[in-house]
Amino acid sequence: MTEHTTVNGGRLLVDCLVAQGADRIFTVPGESFLAVLDALHDTPEIETVVCRQEGGAAFMACADGAMTGKPGVCFVTRGPGATNASIGVHVAMQDSQAMLLFIGDVDRGMKDREGFQEVDFGAMFGPLAKLVLRIDDAARIPEYVARAWNVVLAGRPGPVVIALPEDMLLEQVTGAQPRPAVARPAQAVCPDAMGVLIEMIEAAASPIAIVGGAGWHAKARQHFTSFAERIGLPVAGAFRRQDAISNASPVWAGNLGYGPNPKLVERIKGADLVIAVGARLGEATTDSYTLVTPEHPGQLLVHVHPDPNELGRVYRADLAICADMAEFAEAADLWDDDLISFDAGQEAHLEWLDWTTAKPAPYPLDMAACVTEMRDMLPGDSIICNGAGNFSGWWHRYWHYDGFPTQLAPTAGAMGYGVPAAVAAALRHPERTVVALAGDGDFLMNGQELATAVQYGCDLLVVLVDNSAYGTIRMHQEREFPERVSGTTLHNPDFAALAVAYGGWATRVETTDQFKTALAEAQSRKGLRLLHLIIDVEQLSAGGATISGLRARKA
Repeated sequence: MTEHTTVNGGRLLVDCLVAQGADRIFTVPGESFLAVLDALHDTPEIETVVCRQEGGAAFMACADGAMTGKPGVCFVTRGPGATNASIGVHVAMQDSQAMLLFIGDVDRGMKDREGFQEVDFGAMFGPLAKLVLRIDDAARIPEYVARAWNVVLAGRPGPVVIALPEDMLLEQVTGAQPRPAVARPAQAVCPDAMGVLIEMIEAAASPIAIVGGAGWHAKARQHFTSFAERIGLPVAGAFRRQDAISNASPVWAGNLGYGPNPKLVERIKGADLVIAVGARLGEATTDSYTLVTPEHPGQLLVHVHPDPNELGRVYRADLAICADMAEFAEAADLWDDDLISFDAGQEAHLEWLDWTTAKPAPYPLDMAACVTEMRDMLPGDSIICNGAGNFSGWWHRYWHYDGFPTQLAPTAGAMGYGVPAAVAAALRHPERTVVALAGDGDFLMNGQELATAVQYGCDLLVVLVDNSAYGTIRMHQEREFPERVSGTTLHNPDFAALAVAYGGWATRVETTDQFKTALAEAQSRKGLRLLHLIIDVEQLSAGGATISGLRARKA
């Protein structure tokens, strides 16, 4: 764009996104941002992915941001479009994912009149997002886009929402120029703080690290793994951060969250030094703030996080370090003092290996055995994407996450995330195996995005676990109100036939032996493939919970 070029706001906005490095957007089109869609028609630098529901589009943007470390971009229209997309904003915030949501809005002259589909987006998204903006002057689009890009990336990554009045996007602007690309602000670690941390490690008898979360990426992974292996420090992953370091590392101790290894739980309870790096130490990771308590008596806590607002917000830290994850990990890795070496890392890893070794179960379709078959047959850098539900627990326990990124899973616990996330992953990494995991209830939240997968030629495997129930809620229901089944039973379609209708290949699986054969067949094919797994609702969770067992406990 030359200095005196005249363009409309839609064209200028798209040019600003190109300048910031955006190469893909996810959208459900709306008449409120037609000027943007028109500009995208002539913008080969950005691929426009047309989705089937705004919640799916927003989840794709979340997952794309998690993979790239730069904002995943989503465009939706006002009112219904924005409310549908709000689930993605919530996930991006709780998961510390880089995401930018643009909403086509009512004309400026209609504001505050409750015009067609009008919503007060500041009030609606204020509690969900890092920042909510509205651009009322097209000449200021470069300023707002650069500001939003910076806020998304700075400190704890998260979502920013920008409302775009329809008439503003049609406004003609002369001479406005996109701002240069914004980089994540550098946050070097304080050398004095590193020195104190090293002294704390040297004085500890049983330290442990909990890693993964805000700002964690490949460089942080590489350096922290090297540091932990050098001193034998056991490393546990925060909830659904299991790819934070390679699970093949000799110091990997396993994952926290729902149904963790009891030996890992005891190891954390017995630690005299807990080093949390990137993790918020949220409810799921800490078992409702009981595994590591906010005051943690008898334990020292080092909390390393890129956002000063997170440090000290819930947990009292004996040492708080505000730094970029990669800068911190590199400083630890390059620390040249001779450090004490612990045996605990290797011991914890052996405990994890035993925990992830499947034991035979008395079911026609043994889920633990199925995950073991997948480990044997799929590449180690496969990207595993799941939504929420007990079905995910079998992969959390038995899958080995070796590459990065290899786990896309919402720490916010949102259903319907897996299929859209897998579409985003297949588009971002077409060279890798991508697997969407879903329960039957979970799948029908966003299963329509299989149409998006087929439209864009995604190479995608879907493993759908069908027990004809909202299984997680049924488990809680049987624990609290045994034998009083209410609101949790599902009547499902023929999911295999549904996948074929979308243009994919699918088969029904009812036994463990059938699963192995079906997986081999699926791997020999390209495009959309779906395995419809039929399991008995009695097989409730990877932790061994059964309906009969829960009922007997209350008897």
